[in-house]
Amino acid sequence: MAKRRIEIMDTTLRDGEQTSGVSFSASEKLTIAKLLLEELKIDRIEIASARVSEGEFQAVKNVTNWATQNNYIDAVEVLTFVDKGVSIQWMIKAGAKVQNLLTKGSLNHLIHQLKKTSNQHFKEIEEVINQAKEHDIETNVYLEDWSNGMRNSKDYVFEFLEFLSAQPVKRIMLPDTLGVLTPRESFEFILEIRSKYPQLHFDFHAHNDYDMSVSNVMEAIKAGADGIHLTLNGMGERAGNAPLASVIAVINDFLPDIKVNVNEKSLYTVSKLVETFSGFMIPANKPIVGANVFTQTAGIHADGDNKKNLYFNDLMPERFGRKRKYALGKSSGKANIQKNLQELGLQLNDEDLKKVTERIIELGDKKQVVTKEDLPYIISDVLDRTYEEKVKVNSYVLTHSKGLRPSTTVALTINGEAHEQNAQGDGQFDAFMNAIREIYKKTHLTTLPELIDYAVRIPPGSHSDALCETIITWKNSEKEFKTRGLDSDQTVSAIKATEKMLNIITN
Repeated sequence: MAKRRIEIMDTTLRDGEQTSGVSFSASEKLTIAKLLLEELKIDRIEIASARVSEGEFQAVKNVTNWATQNNYIDAVEVLTFVDKGVSIQWMIKAGAKVQNLLTKGSLNHLIHQLKKTSNQHFKEIEEVINQAKEHDIETNVYLEDWSNGMRNSKDYVFEFLEFLSAQPVKRIMLPDTLGVLTPRESFEFILEIRSKYPQLHFDFHAHNDYDMSVSNVMEAIKAGADGIHLTLNGMGERAGNAPLASVIAVINDFLPDIKVNVNEKSLYTVSKLVETFSGFMIPANKPIVGANVFTQTAGIHADGDNKKNLYFNDLMPERFGRKRKYALGKSSGKANIQKNLQELGLQLNDEDLKKVTERIIELGDKKQVVTKEDLPYIISDVLDRTYEEKVKVNSYVLTHSKGLRPSTTVALTINGEAHEQNAQGDGQFDAFMNAIREIYKKTHLTTLPELIDYAVRIPPGSHSDALCETIITWKNSEKEFKTRGLDSDQTVSAIKATEKMLNIITN
C-alpha cells in the first residue's frame, strides 16, 4: 500500500519571526529560505506578511528573485489580507506568486473585529481571489481562529467552507490560532471537515500554548489533513508553533502510512543556525535539537549502553547529524568515563580509572558540567600524584578588597604538625606564597624553590565556569620541575599546584 504524502509548510520566516524580539535581516531570510528548500527539502515556505515595511519588501524580493532563478517560486508563500487588492499589488512588485489570504474563521472574530456579515466578508474575499487569479497568483486561504469557530460557531465555519469550495483556491488552512485545541478535538474537527469535503486540500496550523501542538498535529494527520505548518525550534508568538524537528521525528516513527520529504539529518545544523540568527535560544532539553537530549548523565545508563544499548530508543542521534554524549560529573560512573576516554583514544587501568572517577565526582560537586575536553586535564592532575602526601593545605582565607593589599591566612600540616600563617602580597596567590615562605622559614625544613613560570589553560570551547589548569615551573639548586593544579577557580588551581610542589621538596 502506497504511503500518503503530507505537505510540510515551514513558517519560521513569517509566523516564527513574530517571536518576541526576533527580526531577521534580508540576508538572513534568504539564507534560511535556501536551507529550508534545498537542504531540508521542505515543500513550501511562508516568508513574510505583505505590506509590513520597506525592509520586509526587499527581503521578500531577494527570496523571490532567487526562487524564480532556481525553480522554487511556487513554493514561496506570503501572508496577505482582505484589503481591496493592496496586498496583491505588493506581491506583484515583490515577485511573489502564492498568497495565503487571512480571513475570519470564527463568527466571534467576524462580528467583533470586522463588524460584518458573513456574506459581506465572503464577497470581499471573492474579489481578492479573482484579482489574484488575474495576475497569476495562486491563493490559499487561512481561516483565522478556526479552532474556536469549530467550538462555538460551527455553522459559520461550514457556511464558509461551502463558499470556498466553489472558489479557485488551492488550499484551505485551518489554524488553531490561540493554541486551545486538545488532541481529541483536533482529530474530530478535521475528520468532520474531511468527511464532508474529501476533494479539498486542508492544512493544519498548530500553536503550542498548552504544549500540545505536536500531539495535535499527529491527530490532525490521522484525521486526514493534507498539510501541516511548522517552525524551526518551535518559534512563533506566545508559546510558539509546532516545532519542525519534533513533528518530523513523530511522523517518521509513529505514522508508518505517512510520507514526508524532510531531510532529518540536516535538522540540527539548520536549527542551530536559526538560533544564531534569531537570538532565540534552543532550550537544552528541547527534543531532537536541544544540547542535552542525546547526553547520558547517570553512570548506569552509560553502562547499559555498553550492554546491548539498553537505554537507547529510536531517536538515534545519528539520524539528525548528531552524536551521543556521556556527561561527566557527580553522577558519573566508570562507564561514562570509559565512553569519553574511547572518544579521545585514551586508555586507563582499573586503578587509575578509579582515581579519575573519584576526582570527577569531587569536581562535579563544585562544577555542574565536566566536559570531555576537561578529561585530559583531570587525568594529568590525578596521575601526577606520584609523591607521598607529607604536606596538606587544610584551609585558607583569601581576601581582595579595593584599596587594600590582598592577604591570605593559611593552615597546613607538615609531617603531621599543624602550622598557620597570615601574609599580604601583590595578589591573592602572591599573599598565599608569602605565608607559605614564612611557615617554612620558621620550621627550617627546607628552602622553597623559585617560581620561574606560571601558565593557565582552560579546555577549548569552555565558558566562565571552566575547569582551570595551572602549570607552575619551579627551580631549585638541583633542577627545574613542574607541578599542575586543577580547579574551577584559578587561584585554587594554583594553590593545588603549589601543594604538590611542597610534597615533592619536603623530606
